[in-house]
Amino acid sequence: MDMIVSFLNWLDDFIWGIPMIVLLLGTHLFMTVRTGFIQRKTFTGVRLSVTRDPDSPGDVSQFQALTTALASTIGTGNIIGVGTAIFLGGPGAVFWCWIAGIFGIATKYAESLIAVKYRVRTPDGKMQGGAMYALERGLGLKWLGVLFAALAALASFGIGCGTQINAIAEVIQNNVPFSIPPIVIGIVGGLLTAIVIIGGISSIARVCEKLVPFMAIFYVLGCIIILGFNYDFILPAIGAIIRLAFTPGAVAGGLVGQGLMIAMRFGVARGLFSNESGMGSAPLVASAAQTRNPVRQALVSATGTFWDTVVVCLMTGLVLVSTIMKNPSINMADVTDGGKLTTLAFAQIPVLGPVILVIGIITFAWSTILGWSYYGERCAQYLWGKKAILPYKILFVAVVVVGPVLALDLVWTIADILNAFMAIPNLIAVLLLSGVIAKETRHYLNHLDEVDTTEIPSVDK
Repeated sequence: MDMIVSFLNWLDDFIWGIPMIVLLLGTHLFMTVRTGFIQRKTFTGVRLSVTRDPDSPGDVSQFQALTTALASTIGTGNIIGVGTAIFLGGPGAVFWCWIAGIFGIATKYAESLIAVKYRVRTPDGKMQGGAMYALERGLGLKWLGVLFAALAALASFGIGCGTQINAIAEVIQNNVPFSIPPIVIGIVGGLLTAIVIIGGISSIARVCEKLVPFMAIFYVLGCIIILGFNYDFILPAIGAIIRLAFTPGAVAGGLVGQGLMIAMRFGVARGLFSNESGMGSAPLVASAAQTRNPVRQALVSATGTFWDTVVVCLMTGLVLVSTIMKNPSINMADVTDGGKLTTLAFAQIPVLGPVILVIGIITFAWSTILGWSYYGERCAQYLWGKKAILPYKILFVAVVVVGPVLALDLVWTIADILNAFMAIPNLIAVLLLSGVIAKETRHYLNHLDEVDTTEIPSVDK
């Protein structure tokens, strides 16, 4: 068993090291050029996200599709993950995390465009799409689509479920003045999750439409207030982040820069992991959106990476670095991981800091559970048909219930590996269909908002 664990840890470190950084960041840069720097249309996407298109085919509004995708991407990685990046890569990692988000907008746009373009209608009238349909219908590579769906369905139980409920249990146990058994947290989480996901995408989207804006605004406003307390250290923190992104050094509180390559590795890796650009997860729900043209929804979906990494992760990074610089009493020798660093930093702000941390992690993690439940459901239906939906949901809720009592180090490792492997077939689809993506983009921008008359086929699933 020890040999298996050691191998999985090695594989995780390897695949999320240079190979995945080169593949994902390279795709981000390539698609940025191929789409004519689509990032310049980010605020057009923001406007479209709140513009209803009710007469177009789809199951949920564009805004509901966006908030459901954000529910899964704005998770513990935006809080704990940023702390991990700083712990392992130094403050400079925040800069590279932000850069990964900027260029990741292009890949999120591209993968969402082909997901909507090649989506299908199921016998019950629902829209279904994603990398598996782009691979099958766009490239004739059904076997690769099956592989993507299988990996994504398995990943939903790990990164989208078990690890998230475990994070909720941990933050409650560490911050509530009375003891709550982990299994009780799991049962309550399982019941709440079951109530929402039993109604399918419509129910999930309605909850996410209300929950995601609240949790994001609450967290960002909380960070702004903390930065107000730390105002004397904001500019020094920005300076340290930029300086240590390229050179080694140290800042107040013993937080040490690790040099260009280490800062880039962990900053880019955490940024990619946080916003999921290139993984093919968000397009699964983008395919359900009411939209008249694939480009419209792609522009909306691309804003998810902007909100997730460019805004939320950057705010967390500034809060952590400025707080540590302001409080040299934080002993970095006592810090054993990114979660501990984040907890220590937020604990320096009386009352407000711990409240923001607790509410942020609980809402971010639970929303991730909801979003990933839909991703896994879509993949299960692609693989085995509609009959697989109910068994999948039952198993998913069961994992929520037992998640708080599991030892999740190995689960995290396996989930990391599955996420990397599911990104590979998705990126193959993006790169091989980049010509289609570029053509659709030019057509839309030259003939703004024309109705897409492409017929949506039906499938017997």
